[in-house]
Amino acid sequence: MGCAGFTCSKHSLCVLNILHVMVSLLMICIAAWGKWFGLVSSFQVVGGVIGVGVFLFFVALAGLIGAMKHHQVLLFFYMVILSMVFIVQFSVSSACLAINREQQDHLLEVGWNNSESTQRDVEKSLNCCGFRHVDPNSTCSAACFPNHSCLTCADKIQEHAGAILHFVGGIGLFFSFTEILGVWLTFRYRNQKDPRANPSAFL
Repeated sequence: MGCAGFTCSKHSLCVLNILHVMVSLLMICIAAWGKWFGLVSSFQVVGGVIGVGVFLFFVALAGLIGAMKHHQVLLFFYMVILSMVFIVQFSVSSACLAINREQQDHLLEVGWNNSESTQRDVEKSLNCCGFRHVDPNSTCSAACFPNHSCLTCADKIQEHAGAILHFVGGIGLFFSFTEILGVWLTFRYRNQKDPRANPSAFL
């Protein structure tokens, strides 16, 4: 029974960390692909996504190595880091799901004003100009600008913002529960004795 429980915990933890490794590599590849094909010109956005992906990759890799070797110290630090990631991700996901229309407007406007490269990306992809009003004397990347037929970007962004926030919040909430599952599995696995080791040794 002890051997079966030990093996089950080990395999479950390995599978969970392989899933996190795949998600992290997917994040890095999507961000790099978007930058390479010019879909996103903001280095801060791309760098942020790649940074999160790399961080998640190394955390998952540490968990995978710790699970395979039953390494006590590595598993302890993995458990602590994953707990902190869970708290942050759960809080952000809950905020995304709970945010109202006025808060969405405020956050979108702050984000719009903070990055000119993001403005250009949004104008080009959504074919709109300006956030709340179109200035005919300004420059705009949208195809509609030369014809003076552009709508404001605030209207177009709001069509999708609510759905995107709920989608992101839902995905984040799902992965936050996989993280707390990882913490529980790690705690359980770390306190089990390896049946192949000396039965009298403390692991």
